[in-house]
Amino acid sequence: MTPATLAGCGALILWAFLALLSRLASGIPPLQLTAMGFAVGGAVGLAVVLARGGGAALRQPPVAWAHGVGGLFGYHALYFLAFALAPAVEVNLINYLWPLLIVLLSAPVLGLRLGPARLAGVALGFAGCALLVGPGASFPPEAIPGFVAAAAGAVVWAVYSVASGLPRLRRVPTEAVAGFCLATAALAAVLHLVFERSVAPAPGEWLAVALLGLGPVGAAFFLWDVGMKRGDPRLLGTLAYAVPVASTLLLIAAGEGAMTLRAAAATLMVAGGGFIAARAR
Repeated sequence: MTPATLAGCGALILWAFLALLSRLASGIPPLQLTAMGFAVGGAVGLAVVLARGGGAALRQPPVAWAHGVGGLFGYHALYFLAFALAPAVEVNLINYLWPLLIVLLSAPVLGLRLGPARLAGVALGFAGCALLVGPGASFPPEAIPGFVAAAAGAVVWAVYSVASGLPRLRRVPTEAVAGFCLATAALAAVLHLVFERSVAPAPGEWLAVALLGLGPVGAAFFLWDVGMKRGDPRLLGTLAYAVPVASTLLLIAAGEGAMTLRAAAATLMVAGGGFIAARAR
């Protein structure tokens, strides 16, 4: 596994905490939460970039800004909205259709060969996710808009991730992500003032926002950018199936769900799918 692919794996580890931290900050309106989290992540990222003398990386063409801000804002606004409208565990699992989409899109978009072993790993991982939300699961009708938002977010993130590997966007330096984060925060803040009522976060929510900005909506983007541009998106997309398992277990540990035989079986299937894909050349 190359260093760039390992960097992408670091992002996956941080994203395992995204669902739990989002749930802990669920009292904050979605656009306000997006603005606050990205303000923290962008400010820290910009400080690091400037300290390393990489300020020139922020001068990028419009297509790079459209891709970066569109992907970051679109996905997270939908993600936080989904958590505000529907049960956490189900939203988390539906949202993690994006690893499957990344693996499948990497073939036609980037011209990468999937191969039977990698496809088998994808299928096994998808089956594990489907097991958790398939027959036997019950959903309240009012949660359907949240599930739709979670699925839409998955599509946005998969397209954003795979497009990062296109020749025109591959040349955009990772340092530019700091600017994309700050622009995302500004866009979310403007839309929040137009469409939402501001809420004063509780102390625990302030902590959740800070941790979101430092990790899942901060450092994770820089690591993921490296992984998708210089690593193996097929492997990262399949290994990402471990994230819904880890994040679901964290939600359960925090009292947002219960461990069942179905969840245990899905964990083994998802982990097995990632192992199979990791061994594929």
